[in-house]
Amino acid sequence: MGCVTVVDYGMGNLLSVRRAFEYIGADVVLTADPGDVDEAERLVLPGVGAFADGMMELRERGLVEPIRRFAASARPLLAICLGMHLLLEESAEFGRHEGLGILPGRVAELPRSSNGKPNKVPHIGWSSIRPPEDASHGWKGSPLEPLHADVDVYFVHSFVAEPADPEFVLAEVRSERWAFPAALRQGSVVGTQFHPEKSGPAGLAIVRAFAATA
Repeated sequence: MGCVTVVDYGMGNLLSVRRAFEYIGADVVLTADPGDVDEAERLVLPGVGAFADGMMELRERGLVEPIRRFAASARPLLAICLGMHLLLEESAEFGRHEGLGILPGRVAELPRSSNGKPNKVPHIGWSSIRPPEDASHGWKGSPLEPLHADVDVYFVHSFVAEPADPEFVLAEVRSERWAFPAALRQGSVVGTQFHPEKSGPAGLAIVRAFAATA
């Protein structure tokens, strides 16, 4: 099992993420050092909280450009929840805020109602995910490959990703209430709206697959 570098910018679910990777036998480096990001084999960008605060913390620590360089290097990058949002170009969370711009698209609020019925926002709990209906490749070649369609994973969020190209959607939640991307992928960059580190055996399968990515 390889080495995984987890970015500490003061807003991640760091203990749970670290424990998940250590549980499956990976070596974990928890760091806020830009040099460690540049030298990482695999990078994890976790996140819990508001988009603007997350970008501010990354800037203050000098992590924005190292993360962008890493993403451009074709090395494996996994971004979780807020971390995935930060990959996008901008967010409408409490105003307009610029993101890392690694993935084309924006972040928008979950709908407050569906089919004339109010939604409970934030969306907290377990929901099933599946590949997009028109995806011929499914999850092959991604950290989600070990999972079966309609597996349940754990979500905590009020905002969702709206990628510029539907081809970036790796997995989605689709039900009478919700329809939104659950995971994005562009090359070696993968983002999950859900929390693999809190998603039981399914989440550990994702963590294990990512840590084994060459």
